Order: sequence, then C-alpha cells, then structure tokens
Amino acid sequence: MALAQRSGERGPTEGGLRIGIAIATANRPQVAHETVGLLARQTRKADGVLVCSPEEGDVAPLIETYADVTHIIGPRGLPHQRNRLIEAAKDFDILLFLDDDFIIADDYLAEIAAVFFDYPDIVMTTGRVVADGIIGPGLSFEEALRRLSLPSEPQDVRLREIYNGYGCNMAVRLETVRANTLRFDEELPLYAWLEDVDFSRSLAPFGRIVRAERACGVHLGVKSGRQTGVRLGYSQIANPCYLIAKGTCSWKKGLNHIGRNLAANLYGTCRGERSIDRPGRLLGNLKAIMDLFTQRLAPSRALRF
Repeated sequence: MALAQRSGERGPTEGGLRIGIAIATANRPQVAHETVGLLARQTRKADGVLVCSPEEGDVAPLIETYADVTHIIGPRGLPHQRNRLIEAAKDFDILLFLDDDFIIADDYLAEIAAVFFDYPDIVMTTGRVVADGIIGPGLSFEEALRRLSLPSEPQDVRLREIYNGYGCNMAVRLETVRANTLRFDEELPLYAWLEDVDFSRSLAPFGRIVRAERACGVHLGVKSGRQTGVRLGYSQIANPCYLIAKGTCSWKKGLNHIGRNLAANLYGTCRGERSIDRPGRLLGNLKAIMDLFTQRLAPSRALRF
C-alpha cells in the first residue's frame, strides 16, 4: 500500500510543492499503525511520512508494514519529537503535523497543497475538526470514518484567519520555519499543553495563520498513552502562565484557558465524570496555583507528579 507520492505525480495546482507528514507517537503502536495506514486513502499522496517515537517498540507494527515510512528515535515529549521531525524534513516544502489519532478526510492533502500554492503569504494552516473525542470518552476509527463519509455542509468561505493552529493537525511552510530557526519550546514537557499556541504565535510575524475549512478531519482523542490527570492539570495552569510571560500567548487567551479548564475540572469532579480524570486534573490545577503564589510555578514541575 503506497503512502508516499511518486516523482512526477504532483498536480498542476500545487506548483511542485513537496508535502511531508510528521507524526509524534509513544506507547500507542496499534493506533499509530492504523492512522498511518489510512493515509493511503489520500487523493493526493504525501511525498513522505516521518514518524518519531522514543522507542522502536512504539512503532514496530507500522515499520514492519510500511517500508516507505521514515522512523526517527527522539526523546520523550511532544516538542522534542516534533523538533526532530522538523530537522528530518529536509526534502519537503510543507510539513503537516498530525497527532497519531487524527484521521484526515481523503482530500485533506490535496486541499492544503492548493491553499499553500494559491496563497504564498500563508505560513500555517489547520483543518476543520468535524468531531473531537478529546472532550469525551473518545471515538473509534470506525466512527471517525463514518463522520468523514457524511455529506459535508457547504462552507461559505475557504479560509478563516485564526490565532493559532490546532496541534492535532497543522501544516507549516518550512521555508519560513528554516529561515527563522523556529522550533517547538522544549521547556513544555510531555504532552506539552498549548505547544500549538506557542509555535503558531512564533510563526505569526512572518505570515498568515488560517483554518482551511475544506480540509476536514476527526480527532479520536485516544486516552491511552497520555500523561496523568495531575500532570495535565498542572500544565493547564503552568503552561499558559509561562507563555503569557514569554509573549506568545495574550493575557486574554491565557486567562480564558485557565478559567475554562478550572471550571470544567471542578464541574466534572462534582458530577462524577468517568471518561476523563477530572479529580486528578483539578488536583493538578490546585498544585499549580499554590506554586504560582509561592513563585515556583514552571512547566517542568509537572514532571514531579
């Protein structure tokens, strides 16, 4: 099953842009295997697929099945792994970062290829998420494919200006990334809450960031392999505060993230929500608030829990 585009197959609307897909994964070999397999359905094949994981075992089924996938070993943590993927993407013009549980519609790559060609001032795109399992118990691959097969509502506009890309599916113009030596912030540990906001705002001075409304996908929100509720809860407070101080997140957006997550965790704990560890997240929130008042708050302190 071919995942990558062969030389000479690129369409005239793309202007010869070479598109790579970059996936960081850990502890979810079967999920990564199935997600990568579904890339063969693309009407416009990728010019290469790069996968980064901390261990060989994280991707063993995938590598055994797909010889044209490039595997990279990188330190555990999303920013570390995505930086290794950027460094390995020397042969591409556009790099699409996908979570290992994000399923893209069959014409997703064709649409973003056209967008980057048609609008040279665009430096980042993100797709329209038609269903997101991260806010509930999660979605199956079968449900994702069903959602993507449903007739889509006509979109009144092709592109919408946005503040940041959504990390589960965002594509960047590598010429801009290389020229400005941009990287994901490795001070944000593990799952790296809000790493997409930080990277997006680092790119923002150099061009437009848009949502491509015709490029659709489904985020399964697989729960296995993620960090603990306490760690994530700590990051929900520490990371916005860090980015506000750094200047890559506005006060308004940062405080909105903090308030929304605190409210959701308190409400979920009170009502006994089972699909998400709300008590753990709330405890992490409270630990971070205590560290804020004692001036010890830092993203890396989530690793203590």
